[in-house]
Parts: sequence; structure tokens; C-alpha cells
Amino acid sequence: MPAALVSDTAPRSPAIAARDLTSDLSLSGLELRQLLDLAADVKRHPTRYASALRHRYLSLLFEKPSLRTRLTFELAIKQLGGDAVSSIGPIGDREPTKDIARNLDRWTNAIVARTFLQSTIDELAEWSSVPVINALSDLYHPCQSFADLQTLEERFGGLGGLKLTFVGDGNNVAHSLMINGARSGMHVCVACPPGYEPNSAIVDQSTLFARESGGSITVTQDPLAGVSGAHAVYTDVWTSMGQEAEASERMKIFAGFTVNSRLMSAASANAIFLHCLPAKRGQEVTGEVIESAQSAVFDQAENRLHAQKALLLMLLS
Repeated sequence: MPAALVSDTAPRSPAIAARDLTSDLSLSGLELRQLLDLAADVKRHPTRYASALRHRYLSLLFEKPSLRTRLTFELAIKQLGGDAVSSIGPIGDREPTKDIARNLDRWTNAIVARTFLQSTIDELAEWSSVPVINALSDLYHPCQSFADLQTLEERFGGLGGLKLTFVGDGNNVAHSLMINGARSGMHVCVACPPGYEPNSAIVDQSTLFARESGGSITVTQDPLAGVSGAHAVYTDVWTSMGQEAEASERMKIFAGFTVNSRLMSAASANAIFLHCLPAKRGQEVTGEVIESAQSAVFDQAENRLHAQKALLLMLLS
């Protein structure tokens, strides 16, 4: 009997109960698992989903410059059969944010916003009748963390029991990694200088998730101890957009938190290096590490496309 042919018809995508993705907390643990499974299938079988969101359109609102986030959302909706329009600049300056939301929801099927403040995301969601997706705020970067977890699963075959150490500023990327890593049974450690710890409420929430999943959350001021035995070492720029006035002071404070070969040698023998990009070589990471065989930064960047396709399918299909 001939082998069965693989169908090019996209399977029914699981749905997200929440109307919006304002933060990682908009997803349940089960929905996160479903998103990662769907992202893997989308990556393996892109043609199955080529028309899944035909005639669906995104509004992209970007207060901050972007390469990966903006282009991967544009490509994601187009490769799923839809399209996108974009606006770059401050949100709420020329007209109230609530009016922007009520214009865009008449024209498009979802709003993707990359903002300085989480409150801007929340206000858009309050006034929009279509889904609002947090493409980055000062508190969360959920779409990045979905791609990060997908990359870790590809490298290690699963997430439960893995140790991931984030070295540097306890910022939005660290917050999302703690939440989603804890839900996935991972041991997430954040190593940062005093005064630059992650948001305490997010640490507490992530700790509760970790207790349920068998993972753990640790915050330390010792990067070498934090990296010890890690399966993945992650870092981000020391000065994010909007913090430029602090750059000189941060350079001094974070001087001992560069991810270099010495730090990587304390990690597991098969450890990988992760970075959300763009990277400042010679500051938070050395060129030797980011260009090494351990580096998975471009796998992460690629997976932004697949994870965001999965997110759009779950919200819009």
C-alpha cells in the first residue's frame, strides 16, 4: 500500500481565550504549550498555512525602531495570506490613544504595538474591538520569549529541567523569560547588579508558576555563580531605548557582567548563547562569544517569524 500523503491543509489552530496579548500573562500555561507546538508545525510545514489568514490585516504601531519585530510581523501575516500597514512614531501625541484604537479596529483585524510604556498597550486594548498584541513594552517582550523557548526546544528536545541564566539588566526580556520559563518547568536565574533587579511582582508571580511546574526562579548579583551549570546563557543591551541618558553610568555599573569566554566556561558543556539582538559587541557580550559555535542568536531571530505566525493563527483564525 502506498505511503499516505501529507496533507497541505492547515489543521485547526487552537484559540487563545484572552482577546488580547497585552503580556505573557494573557496566555495560560496550556496555551503557551499549544503556541510552541503550533510554531514548530508552522516551521516544518509552511505551505499548510499559506492561506490560513487570507484577507486578514494587521496595523503595526511602532514607537521604537525595529528590525526583527517589525519585519517578522509583516512577513508572518503576508506568508499566512494577509497583509499589514504600519505607522512609526509616538502613539497618542497627535490624537488620543483611545481614538487611534477606534480608528484602527475599523480598518484592520489586529493591532501590533511596540511601545515605551505598558500603559499604552493596555489603553489600546481597552478601546480596541480587535486583538492587541504587545510587540514590546517597558515591562514585557512576550513575542521574543516565545521564539526563545522554541529555540531552546529545538536545541535540547524539551524545556523542563533546563537552566537558563539571564545576565545583565532585569528588563522586559528578563521578565518574559521568567514567566514563560517558569511555566515550562525551567530553572531561570537572573544575574544583575544591585538596583537593577527584575520587577519584584513579576519575580513573585514567576516563582508561583515555578512551584507548580517544578522549575525555579533565582535572582543573584554574582554572574559567575548564576551561570554555573546553565544550559543557556542570555544577555541583552545594558542601555535600552529611552535610557540613553544613563548610558555612561550603566557602563560602569555593568562592567563585570559581560558575557565572555570565561563566563561561558562556567556553564554546561553543551550550553548555548542567546541574545534578542541588536547586540553591542564588547559591552554585554564579546565578539568571540556571539560569533562562536555556541551562539544561537540567529536561530532565535528566525524563530521570531514562526512563533509570531503561531500567535496570529491562535488569535485570528
